Amino acid sequence: MIACVTGTIAAGKNFVCSILEKQGWLCIDADKVAHHAMEKASSQIAETFKAEAEKAGISLLNPDGTLNRRNLGALLFPNPELLKKQENLVYPLVIEETKKIIADNPEKNIILNAAVLYKTPELLSLCSMIIFVTAPAPLRFIRIARRDRIPSGQIISRIRAQKNLLERYRNSKAQKTTCSILGIFSSLNVYLNGACYVGMVSANLEPTSHWNNRICVYYYHNDN
Repeated sequence: MIACVTGTIAAGKNFVCSILEKQGWLCIDADKVAHHAMEKASSQIAETFKAEAEKAGISLLNPDGTLNRRNLGALLFPNPELLKKQENLVYPLVIEETKKIIADNPEKNIILNAAVLYKTPELLSLCSMIIFVTAPAPLRFIRIARRDRIPSGQIISRIRAQKNLLERYRNSKAQKTTCSILGIFSSLNVYLNGACYVGMVSANLEPTSHWNNRICVYYYHNDN
């Protein structure tokens, strides 16, 4: 089985994945795969956005020639058009590497830990289920500030960019099948000491309705 664990930035996706890993699942961290892909395409990325970086007065390469991802993020995240251009460079490499890891582990249950897997339907269509993780925006703001140490404006931009993330997965055209994961739900509740809300994603269930919980986990499925 292949599952997608997704959700908003700093919501607790890695925490949920760590619980599943203890049950024997293999976790593929899409961020790490993307970082590797970006390094492979660093020269092409730097050249593609050279004019925009010079205009903004920032360098996209570190002194050792590696990609400065923080500067790149500051340049791209506020501009959907530039972000899309970078995705067109990087996503084919991400798809190729992810498929290779899956093919090399045919006996494993696999988690794809990815916030925006809906942007790669080729990978999302491999998933039998989607587990969407969320948490209150103020809590996520604090987590990002402590973890990434980036300016408040960048944090707000990244949170706002994912405003409709749950809806994007609902509207995904990737095929999904129903499967039982009650054991996963039970384990999550045990590890979170009851502070975890687990529910079926439907038109009547919104994450904002459960912001008093430390972490909310939704299981999306399609009976069709």
